[in-house]
Amino acid sequence: MELGLRMGLGDPPADYGSIAAVGLFVALICVCIIVGHLLEESRWMNESITALIIGLGTGGVILMVSGWKHSRILVFSEDLFFIYLLPPIIFNAGFQVKKKQFFRNFMTITLFGAVGTLISFTVISLGALGLISRLNIGSLELGDYLAIGAIFSATDSVCTLQVLNQDDTPLLYSLVFGEGVVNDATSVVLFNAIQNFDLPNFSSIKFLQFIGNFLYLFGTSTFLGVGAGLLSAYIIKKLYFGRHSTDREVSIMMLMAYLSYMLAELLDLSGILTVFFCGIVMSHYTWHNVTESSRVTTKHAFATLSFISETFLFLYVGMDALDIEKWKIVGETYSPMKSIALSSTILLLVLVSRAAFVFPLSLLANLTKKNQAEKISIKQQVIIWWAGLMRGAVSIALAYNKVTPCV
Repeated sequence: MELGLRMGLGDPPADYGSIAAVGLFVALICVCIIVGHLLEESRWMNESITALIIGLGTGGVILMVSGWKHSRILVFSEDLFFIYLLPPIIFNAGFQVKKKQFFRNFMTITLFGAVGTLISFTVISLGALGLISRLNIGSLELGDYLAIGAIFSATDSVCTLQVLNQDDTPLLYSLVFGEGVVNDATSVVLFNAIQNFDLPNFSSIKFLQFIGNFLYLFGTSTFLGVGAGLLSAYIIKKLYFGRHSTDREVSIMMLMAYLSYMLAELLDLSGILTVFFCGIVMSHYTWHNVTESSRVTTKHAFATLSFISETFLFLYVGMDALDIEKWKIVGETYSPMKSIALSSTILLLVLVSRAAFVFPLSLLANLTKKNQAEKISIKQQVIIWWAGLMRGAVSIALAYNKVTPCV
């Protein structure tokens, strides 16, 4: 009896640290939601910036409380990002997309997102090789410069989309949104290919194999996502889940979407592309085979999961920006002027790389369109160029993967 009482519900949990960390993040996400709601009408602040600032403030408090040892209570995990946080963000992007505009501009989006990313990757890699190598920041190999090109080719269009209206500027919204998603997938595929590429034995044949593998991954990942979306629509239509339970309909949609992402990762494909196109197909076919209550539930459930994942990520980045250990390494390795020169060089390369493909590819896309309303004006080209200057979730994860794999 005494043993039973000691092992009862009143026993304290084994790991207080993990519970405290998760509890703090949940509280901070609540604060971000409240502050974001109050600043909803502001064109100068959005959820991402709000989460970053709150993360910086919290990181500063933790830094002082810990005796200037660290500024975060969770350790970044690549698995946490790619397995749990990224899938709902990308799936919701595909699920909520205005399909008519997206597919009407699909060729232009592919030009910007795939070809444009390759151009951006080339410009940044060559620029880094020519400029950063002269700053004497350490012994970097060719693979490091190529990794820099892949990391800084990944854009974050979320911030821009929050100040664009999908109904007022359908063409511009579609192009910025579509490029952002395809760009993320392309950057991840590029980065993974570089990590596994045998650079010392580089040859023209291996380069062609690299391009072939890239196109194979792109096509196969897309096909897998479409297949998973169609399969979910078929299952729900044939088994009539709606007659019995809305919960089952919502569950099968969520699990099939997540399964498509995990299957793509297991097959070494692009999970981002797979789950994105799975979201598009589900919103067009599966969504119309479920009950009205299931439609409302899925629409808001996927949007909520995506929002929480993004907020969590930017909160962590805000905290990690004050990581004293990383600043010590930078301070011991580089002088302040060298750090400023490095940051300025990367920013310049990002500016030039965006311009190197946005304006030429826009001209090429305009030549294929007869309707003047569908052509990309010079003002819209400038907005697309500017929209891609920000770096977000994918760049963060790739940078952690390359620079601090053990952190």
